[in-house]
Amino acid sequence: MPSFAVSICFLSLVQAVLVAVARAFPPGILMRLRSRWWAILPPASIVVVIAAISADAGSADALTYLALVTVPPAAALALARLVPGAKSPLALAVVPLFVAAWIWAGAVGGELAGLALTALACIALGGALTTLVTPRWLTLGVYAMAVVDTCLVASDLLQGPNNILNEASPAAGLPRLQTAQFGSAVMGFGDLFIAATVGMLLATRRRSQVIAALLVAALGLAFNLLFLVVNELPTTVPVALALAIVEALDRHRQRRRVAPASPELRAQLLSGAS
Repeated sequence: MPSFAVSICFLSLVQAVLVAVARAFPPGILMRLRSRWWAILPPASIVVVIAAISADAGSADALTYLALVTVPPAAALALARLVPGAKSPLALAVVPLFVAAWIWAGAVGGELAGLALTALACIALGGALTTLVTPRWLTLGVYAMAVVDTCLVASDLLQGPNNILNEASPAAGLPRLQTAQFGSAVMGFGDLFIAATVGMLLATRRRSQVIAALLVAALGLAFNLLFLVVNELPTTVPVALALAIVEALDRHRQRRRVAPASPELRAQLLSGAS
């Protein structure tokens, strides 16, 4: 079994991969539901889940079954439409992945299969969200999710409900798809969801998407050093920071492209035209 250091670094790199591989989501019928209010979903997803489990621990069981029935079809959609090389026949890959996650539960192979399903499902969900919300509002939603996550961890309100959710398991040893686990480290579904959402936000700006993925990897690995002094961290933060840096770089490049010419340059252009 990999050590915690190896495990958490691997999961941080999975976040970076999700940012890098996301491809634009086909709008389709979802455009009719477009509203800025969907931007509340990322931060609200944390608050609602934590509040529900705090009020009733049995909610964690309901959430694990919800993940069990929604993650595989969402992962199939990602394989068919939303990842590099996506083709409809690839959607069938969710079947062996699910079987592997079930049969090899608790082993590295099973964890990798379950992680792949959860990560792919996050791509589909993140893609749907980018269709429902304008980029500006969804960017604010990503930042809000990181802020909420940080506040809950700092106030020690996240750890208890999060542990209950991580331990919840469906009957018959079926795979737990509500979390991302590898070795001795666990990330929440939201930690992968935010990475996939950022990837989808940047999918039409390939250069920015690659830079963001590299930043998520670097910031995530550096952020993990804090585990030397704490037991739990809001791993949504490196993703939100990466997005903020990329957006700042893009704005700077945009300003340079539209900056007015200097008086000397205008004089040269006028003299050349004459």
